Amino acid sequence: MRSAIHDFEVTFPTDDVQVARVRRLTTQHLVAWGLAPLSDDAALLVSELVTNAVRHGVGPVSLCLYAADELRIEVVDGSSEAPTPRRARPEDENGRGLDIVAAVAHRWGVSSSGKLIWCSLSVPGQGGDSYDQLP
Repeated sequence: MRSAIHDFEVTFPTDDVQVARVRRLTTQHLVAWGLAPLSDDAALLVSELVTNAVRHGVGPVSLCLYAADELRIEVVDGSSEAPTPRRARPEDENGRGLDIVAAVAHRWGVSSSGKLIWCSLSVPGQGGDSYDQLP
């Protein structure tokens, strides 16, 4: 990804009410940046990643958004343990967050040091895959 044209970062306590707040902030920033077509998918991705960090992480959580030829979403918490996807049973109400991220994001991964989980969406018209062509 080339240097970010837009960026945003916020740090917040591990509290469930923060999930809705950062989802709303994500949508507001994407609309302001002219990336409204990405806002629904980005809000879903932020919601899943932040929920995981709030429920399973340690200490404050940070959300970072970077936009250039792709939108990169990063969520960091104080835990040193990488998230591990689990296989949810049909009757389970939880346990599908990383599966949702894998299905919606263009790419995703976890940093090798510390706990930073990231995902990206292609920005339409920036030389990558068209948003309409993503699987």
